[in-house]
Amino acid sequence: MKISLVVAVSDNGVIGNKGKMPWKMRSDMKYFRHTTMHKPVIMGRKTWESLNAPLANRDNIVVTRQEGYSAEGAIVAPSVEKAIAMAEEFAVMRSATEVMVVGGSQIYELTLPVADRVYVTEVHMNVEGDTFFRPLDRAGWHEISRNSFEAGKRDDAGYSFVIYEKGPS
Repeated sequence: MKISLVVAVSDNGVIGNKGKMPWKMRSDMKYFRHTTMHKPVIMGRKTWESLNAPLANRDNIVVTRQEGYSAEGAIVAPSVEKAIAMAEEFAVMRSATEVMVVGGSQIYELTLPVADRVYVTEVHMNVEGDTFFRPLDRAGWHEISRNSFEAGKRDDAGYSFVIYEKGPS
């Protein structure tokens, strides 16, 4: 079972600011939806709380150490390890080949060592932010796909969809 991270990151490494994404990128939202649809998604509590509703047609798993935390429309896991085990069970039931990790920064940090793939939307702009995604170690990851685009009507910037897989280049 592949464990994959999905992240949108600005040129200066920002992924969030004050609990929100610091840009509008409709093209990335469509890509995110397509990439994660019908797969289990793992996220941290803050990411969950930033959503307006559970991500439709996906098993939403929220990781938190907060005892008694309730997330309507999601399953709560006390650790990343437990979340991954639950997600793998859901993936098998749904014939999915990937478990998707969708944020935030602490969850990315905890899952990166066991991840097989990273889907990165490079947002070609520098923005203010308080949440970051550290650059991938190029010795441990190799780029398998890159598609670059100019900003669309509802995009704040140009962007590139890049996929990395673990292993030497």
